[in-house]
Amino acid sequence: MLIDLPLLAVAAVWGSSYLTAKGLTVAGGVLSLLALRYLISALAMLPVLAVRRPRRPSRREIAVGTLLGLTQASVLALETYGVAHTSATNAGVLISLTILLTPMLEGVIGRRWLPPAFFLAAAVAVAGVVLLVAGPGLRAPSAGDALILAAAVVRAGHVTLSGHLARGRDYDTVTLTTVQTVVGAVLFTVAAGPALGTAIGAYRGSDWLAVVFLALGCSVFAFLVQLWAIRRTSAARASLLLGTEPVWAVLIGVGLGGERLGPMVLAGISLVLAGTWAGQRVEANVRREQRETISSPGWLPRVREQTTGS
Repeated sequence: MLIDLPLLAVAAVWGSSYLTAKGLTVAGGVLSLLALRYLISALAMLPVLAVRRPRRPSRREIAVGTLLGLTQASVLALETYGVAHTSATNAGVLISLTILLTPMLEGVIGRRWLPPAFFLAAAVAVAGVVLLVAGPGLRAPSAGDALILAAAVVRAGHVTLSGHLARGRDYDTVTLTTVQTVVGAVLFTVAAGPALGTAIGAYRGSDWLAVVFLALGCSVFAFLVQLWAIRRTSAARASLLLGTEPVWAVLIGVGLGGERLGPMVLAGISLVLAGTWAGQRVEANVRREQRETISSPGWLPRVREQTTGS
């Protein structure tokens, strides 16, 4: 439960970011927004790293952080370009497919599949997202939709990769997060080029507040929590919790934007929450059974027999 709450907070922050990012891309462009988002994140993380860990990061930490930084940057680039060319409703539906893609990737890599009940629960959650956005209506697929779908695929890979690289290691979460932000800052600053200066001049006071929110809330806070949580739970469980961000987007829209919820939207929220809860229960039961099997007295001899071919 202590791990679930921070992940739900990340989902809530991410759920509030779609319209914010869409408005900022109009004002300054996608690459400039991403560059500023990462630069502010890096400026926030580097002093924290220096205070918490005066020694230099290990080569292994730098390598892992760089790899995760590249995959995370790819996710944000695809998401931001996608949101700029599609509706927030379509983006919410497609990005939620991560909750199905992540356990699939884990199953392929680990050669161990979760039971059908997990995938049924994930399908219920996705069906809930579809109902959630069916009120405004879904547009025909566009280039932006394809980019969001690609972002869902890459995000599933990033979550799975984070879990496999970081779990069981003594990597420092702040170090990995800082390396990720520095990688993204360098990558997008170079990619933005002269347009970055134009965007800085075009942003107004409210725009800068939005950029800082995206950098510190949706990047620094989210990256830290995601890495911290994935090292203590499974990627599938984390993906289910993070997949509730469309629900948070609606709730924030109602609370802050004065939007009204119709019966279909309420049904969608109920299905997403029910599917997420059921999937968590299935995944937790599987992990508990695996731990009990490994800790049972007769488990080790059976493994030895299997490995010796007897």
